[in-house]
Amino acid sequence: MARRLCDLRFLLLLAAAAFIYIQVRLFATQSEYADRLAAAEKSENQCTNQLKSLIEQISTQQERIVSSEELRQRQDEERAQLKILIQDLEKKIRLIQNNKGEVPVAAVVVMACNRPDYLEKTIESILKYQTSVASKFPLFISQDGGNADVRNKAMSYSDVTHMQHIDLEPVQTERPGELIAYYKIARHYKWALDKLFFEQNFSRVIILEDDMEIAPDFFEYFEATAALLDTDKTIMAVSSWNDNGQKQFVYDSQALYRSDFFPGLGWMLMKSTWEELSPKWPKAYWDDWVRLKEVHKDRQFIHPEVCRTYNFGEHGSSMGQFFQQYLEPIKLNDVHVDWKSADLSYLTEEKFKKKFAKEVWEAKALRGSDAVLKAHNLDMDVRIQYSDQRDFERIARQFGIFEEWKDGIPRTAYKGVVVFRYNKTRRRIFLVAPDSLTQLGI
Repeated sequence: MARRLCDLRFLLLLAAAAFIYIQVRLFATQSEYADRLAAAEKSENQCTNQLKSLIEQISTQQERIVSSEELRQRQDEERAQLKILIQDLEKKIRLIQNNKGEVPVAAVVVMACNRPDYLEKTIESILKYQTSVASKFPLFISQDGGNADVRNKAMSYSDVTHMQHIDLEPVQTERPGELIAYYKIARHYKWALDKLFFEQNFSRVIILEDDMEIAPDFFEYFEATAALLDTDKTIMAVSSWNDNGQKQFVYDSQALYRSDFFPGLGWMLMKSTWEELSPKWPKAYWDDWVRLKEVHKDRQFIHPEVCRTYNFGEHGSSMGQFFQQYLEPIKLNDVHVDWKSADLSYLTEEKFKKKFAKEVWEAKALRGSDAVLKAHNLDMDVRIQYSDQRDFERIARQFGIFEEWKDGIPRTAYKGVVVFRYNKTRRRIFLVAPDSLTQLGI
C-alpha cells in the first residue's frame, strides 16, 4: 500500500515537472514572439518613416520641377515681351529718324482681334499707299486678345507698331442674349484711343478695322480734310465711308457732304473730341452711341460720295449683316483727285447749307404714290418728300438704298435729306423730310 502511494507521488511529481517545463517553454516562446513582434513593428515604423521621407523628397523634387517649369515659362514670356519692346523701340527710332521733326497729320490704327488673314489683306492694302507718307501717317495695329497668329502677323511688319490689349475682366451683358463681342470691342476702342491720344499724344487718329481696303487717295483725302476738322467745330469727325456708296448710287469722286449721321468705317477724330468722349464711352455698341443726338450734339460728319474704304468683312461680329446687299456692291474710288489744290471751304457750315439748299430747291418736286416711277422717267435732279420713317423706308426700299434710321436720323441724312445718284449718272435723287426745307432756310 505504501509502495503504491509512493508511485502515485512520483507520478504527480513528474506531471508537475512536465507542467512547469511546458509553462517555462510557453513563456519563453511568448517572449520570443513578443520580441520578434516588437522588432517587426520597429522595422515597420522604420520603413514607414523611410517611405514618408522618400515621399517628401519626391514631393519636394516635383515642386522644384514645377517651379523650374513655371520659371522657364515666365522667362520665355519675359523674353518674348522684351523682344516686342525692342522691336517697337527700333520702329519708333526709325520713325523719329524718318520724321526729321515733321508733325504727323494723324496716327492710323487698325483694330484687330482674331482674323490674321483679314489683317494681312488690310495691312497690305494700306502699305501700298502709306509707305511714301509714313512720317505723316504712322501706322499702328491694335490687337484685342492674345491670338498668336494675329500677333505674329502684326510683328512681321517692320514699319508698323503693334499694340496689344489684354482684357481679363469678365463681361457682364446688360440684356440676355447679347453678344459679348460688342462689349469687348467697345473696351478695345477706348483702350486704343486713350493710348494714342493720351500716351502717344497724337492730335488726330484715323480708325480702321481689320477687314478694310483703302483707295489710292485715302491719305491725301484725310490730309486735305484735317484742316477743316481743326477749324470747324461743327464737324465732329471725317469719314471715308458713304452708306449709300454702292456703284449704282455714286458718280462724282470729288464730291463731299456733311451729314447728321455718323458713318464710321474709316474715320478721323481729333484729340479734343476724344477728351470729351472718353470719360463717358459706352460699355457696348459704341458706333450707335456716337449716333445719338445727345452725344454728337448737332455736330456733323464729313463723308465722300465715293468711298475711300471698302469693307470686305463678310464674317465678323456682325455676322455679315447687310453684306451682300449693302457692303459688297460699294464702289471704292479709283479716280485721281488733286486734293492738294482742292478748295474745301464749301464744306463749312453756312456755305454748305446754302449750297445744298439751292441744289435741293432746284430739283424737280415729285408728289403722289407714283413719285418713284416718275423719277425713273425724268432726266433731271428730283426731290421726293417722305412723311415719316415708315414712308421713308418704303421709298428707300424701292430705290434700294439703306432704310435704317438711328435716333430719328436716316443714314447719310443732312437736315433730313438723303441724296444719292440715279443709276451711275449725274442725276441726283433727294429724299426730303417734311421739315427739311425749313431747316435749310428755304
